[in-house]
Amino acid sequence: MKLRLFVVLSLLGMVSVLAQNTLDLVVKDSLSGEPLIGVTAVLASLDKGAISNEKGEIHIDNIPNGTFQLRLSYVGYAAVERELDFPLEETIQGQTFFLFPQTEEMEEVTLVSTRSSRTIEDIPTRVEVIAGEELSEKGNMKPGDIRMLLNESTGIRTQQTSATSYNSSIRIQGLDGKYTQLLRDGFPLFSGFASGLSLMQIAPLDLKQVEVIKGSSSTLYGGGAIAGLVNLISKIPEDEPELSFMANGTSALGLDLSGFYSEKFNKVGTTVFASYNLGTPYDPADIGLTAIPEFDRFTLNPKLYWYLNEHTELLLGINAIWEDRLGGNMDYVKGDAVADPYFESNETERLSTQLGFKHAFNDQNRLEVKNSFSFYDRTIQIPDFSFSGYQRSSFSEINFSTTSEDEVEWVFGANLWTEYFNDTRENQTEALDQSYQIIGLFAQNVWSIDETFSVETGFRADFHSDYGAMALPRLSVLFEPTSALTFRLGGGMGYKTPTVFTEDAERLQFRNVLPINTDEADLERSLGGNFDVNYRWVPMPGMTMSINTLLFYTKIDDPMTLVPDGNGFYAFQQYGGYVDTRGAEVNLKIKYGDFKLFTGYTHANVKQHENGTVSDFPLVAKHRLNNVLMFEKEDNLWVGLEAYYYSPQQLGSGETGQSYWIVGLMSEKKLGEKFSIFLNFENFLDTRQTRFGTIYTGNISDPQFLDIYAPVDGFVINGGFKIKI
Repeated sequence: MKLRLFVVLSLLGMVSVLAQNTLDLVVKDSLSGEPLIGVTAVLASLDKGAISNEKGEIHIDNIPNGTFQLRLSYVGYAAVERELDFPLEETIQGQTFFLFPQTEEMEEVTLVSTRSSRTIEDIPTRVEVIAGEELSEKGNMKPGDIRMLLNESTGIRTQQTSATSYNSSIRIQGLDGKYTQLLRDGFPLFSGFASGLSLMQIAPLDLKQVEVIKGSSSTLYGGGAIAGLVNLISKIPEDEPELSFMANGTSALGLDLSGFYSEKFNKVGTTVFASYNLGTPYDPADIGLTAIPEFDRFTLNPKLYWYLNEHTELLLGINAIWEDRLGGNMDYVKGDAVADPYFESNETERLSTQLGFKHAFNDQNRLEVKNSFSFYDRTIQIPDFSFSGYQRSSFSEINFSTTSEDEVEWVFGANLWTEYFNDTRENQTEALDQSYQIIGLFAQNVWSIDETFSVETGFRADFHSDYGAMALPRLSVLFEPTSALTFRLGGGMGYKTPTVFTEDAERLQFRNVLPINTDEADLERSLGGNFDVNYRWVPMPGMTMSINTLLFYTKIDDPMTLVPDGNGFYAFQQYGGYVDTRGAEVNLKIKYGDFKLFTGYTHANVKQHENGTVSDFPLVAKHRLNNVLMFEKEDNLWVGLEAYYYSPQQLGSGETGQSYWIVGLMSEKKLGEKFSIFLNFENFLDTRQTRFGTIYTGNISDPQFLDIYAPVDGFVINGGFKIKI
């Protein structure tokens, strides 16, 4: 009896062993036939899966007999589901599966900034896109503005220009904020006087994606994009309506409330974004000055889309922002009576319009017309001084694009900028009035020579009312020998119109800053290029890795420098020298199971060359390290640990600041399909410049602020909830 039982159990065990099957298949792009690296294959009921390697091969073993659902998924492609009976027939084992690009998904990585209809994978110009989960995670940490979203990207830094009012600008690859162009849906709404508080007044809830082009981009959008451009792309109405809300509170007693509505009807679509942001004066260093100012801001952004027919679309939009911001002496800001208080007050009103018209004559030929008007009023007050003015600017463009049967794409266009600033101070002796117009003509071409090699060329001719004509050529090359390896090489020329609205003048609240003499000044002109290599591979089952290395160089001739003139005033001068930045960015991404690791390193060596001397450009961390470890479980739980390192920075005084780390923890949990909660611990090591030493000299009634190179707000907890209906 025992012998029979042993034999039966042994046979059952042999059957169990023999019942373990394997699955081998290959996945390829349906259009190009190229193998797809990183495709996820899942047998959900068995909790088994694998990721395709460089050859598109997938292998899963230890599969029991039975019928199971296989799902193949890849970003930008339609998922494939198939029911498989194990053991498999010989005709299925080793079969090739073709994945089709999915229109809805591909729209998320279709670029707007390049004016091309190509996706991010196919365009020779190097474009970085922040979208999807990454955009949502950064939005959770700073729901009231976009500083965090940009500051934690490799090669980009938001530079704080006021110690007490939080004003900030964008620096790309170490260059001054005035050399970065900030766009909204391709409209340059945040230039000149309007750029001083722009980062603080843009909430991210209604953003679909953020596109960043590093290096000279003046050929694309004209002057101001010497270091690069940042284009904020708004959500548009989709077939499925969306109604979402976000509420956020901080340990510094800040409050952010946002709402977004989107719906597409038969002939009409609409989006409406509204937000209210509140800041409470906060002084973690207990020095009597606000690290976070008191502010109230209200934003309203409605848009109407009219679909005249399936080929024609009209857009009408308005963006309105009202804000009062007060920083300085804590007691004074709170409303207490203070003798001789120091304060900095900013009152702003921003109203901009957007008009867009698109018409497709057929699949090859498209026409686009767009226009925006921007009205911006701002008043700055500090003790014994007030600066006020209003800016009126406009942007108009018409472009025509055509694509031939052999995949050669052309874009031709013209645009017009008008800029007018009126200094409304009572004392007009040093009025900073400014007015100019620029007419631009441009042509762009993308030529796919073969499946591995593409070339993009561009040429712009700008005609400036004050400084004459400029010619701006551009060239980018894409070489993709395999689906896992990509090379890009690009470069171009740029320029910047001289302006008083810079970081240096902003730090002075424009007090005693003299106007620029256009008869003596000249354009700041640039030449730059970059080269990057991107490689993806699967080092082991279940793991994907990618590494991108970028080398960059930009030179700016005749930079404008703000210097004291010896009589108590500050004047912009051009000494005939140049500023250049050279360095590298390295980005490493690793995904293994539910974990994602991102590591980014930036080396930026920015030098000033003037009268035969060479010096470090101030407020540039030559070495910077970004680290993010993310855990994501079943698309409903996210936990991330961040660590950012900044090397010592040269200060304007000639001294050197300290190196420092900023470490944070972020988390989000979905409770059902429509509700989620989030909690973040930002800078929980409480890194603050006030821990390294004083941030001002003199007394608290008349502080003389030093350069701000590190955070001043320290450790802040924020949390809230999101609802999406």
